[in-house]
Amino acid sequence: MTKNDIIITAIGIVVGAVAGYLYYFYVGCASGTCAITSKPLNSTLYGALMGGLIFNLFIKSPKKA
Repeated sequence: MTKNDIIITAIGIVVGAVAGYLYYFYVGCASGTCAITSKPLNSTLYGALMGGLIFNLFIKSPKKA
């Protein structure tokens, strides 16, 4: 992995974490029994994971010689 690949993935993690927390804050779970959105930590970590994976799709693989 190059430095740019790590930066792109890190940006995805940060964007996903913020999106996960905002989802918890604005949508959340009214009953408290939802596995992901019942607590802000769960929602933030799940968002960070998804953001990292989605932004990792934009990394181009090196061509084989």
